[in-house]
Amino acid sequence: MWCGVEVKPVEYLAQLEAAVEQDRAEHGKRELKTKAAAPQTKEIKVSRSDAESGYMVREGKPKGFFYLDHRTVDGRHATITDTHVTPANVHDSVPYLKRLDRQRERFGFQVQAVGLDAGYSTAAIAKGLEERDIYGVIGYRTPNHGEGLFRKRQFRYEEEQDGYVCPAGQLLVYRTTNREGYRQYHSDAKICLQCPLRQQCTRSRNATKVVTRHVWQRWKDRVDAHRLEPRGKRIYKRRKETVERSFADAKQLHGHRYARMRGLSNVREQSLLAAVAQNIKKIALLLSAAGPQIPPFTRYRLLLLYWRLLTLASTL
Repeated sequence: MWCGVEVKPVEYLAQLEAAVEQDRAEHGKRELKTKAAAPQTKEIKVSRSDAESGYMVREGKPKGFFYLDHRTVDGRHATITDTHVTPANVHDSVPYLKRLDRQRERFGFQVQAVGLDAGYSTAAIAKGLEERDIYGVIGYRTPNHGEGLFRKRQFRYEEEQDGYVCPAGQLLVYRTTNREGYRQYHSDAKICLQCPLRQQCTRSRNATKVVTRHVWQRWKDRVDAHRLEPRGKRIYKRRKETVERSFADAKQLHGHRYARMRGLSNVREQSLLAAVAQNIKKIALLLSAAGPQIPPFTRYRLLLLYWRLLTLASTL
């Protein structure tokens, strides 16, 4: 079934709009016209049996109506510190910063570093991590590009000139900043028409190559660089040993492959119970195996958490 729903603005849209206007002003561009107040709508698929689920279409994943569990795992003991369920058509990056702040504020976590998969590789998250003084490591996903064309990384950005240099040596100059937060850099069509690399660069009718750059790209570049550093490699390796293993255990032993009930609140309850069960096992194993190697205060906190989890599991 198809249904028209209002497109809800992403929380950072106001911040992005301010950044776009500032960037346009710095480049001597006029303010963008204000959009019409009428809300935009889009057509989405809605399940007849569970309207709160979301239709997922992802490469390498099955298509259909699902829910997604966005889980945070402690890097030291692999205990689950947060679990948050959304419909499957909600992008991974949307709830992340809000859930991170919730853990820091509610539990007082002094988060120093995080490891995320490629689904979280957005300029907004990179900027948010930098603003929170958190060392972020995010997986890399090869961008899509036309067959036989140069990849974007082959166009070198020159910060002093604020432009991109193409493989043939031409400087693509700034033209404008669009409403979505991307600067547009255009080539000179007269030069491109005479270029022997044109067919590998652009196939546009006006013979102009356009390269885009997000207004928050410098934050994303810094976070991307962490992935190649020794510390970043250790963190990302640890992520695979904690988060991925936690999900594998939930799917294999705790029925996480399927939603046992319908409705978002019921699925969240299922995910919370699975997380509680996994944490109880993890903490019991830590207390029995580590023994005196755990500092007394840490051992006390683990015992207290173990008791709270048992109490929680009995009341749900």
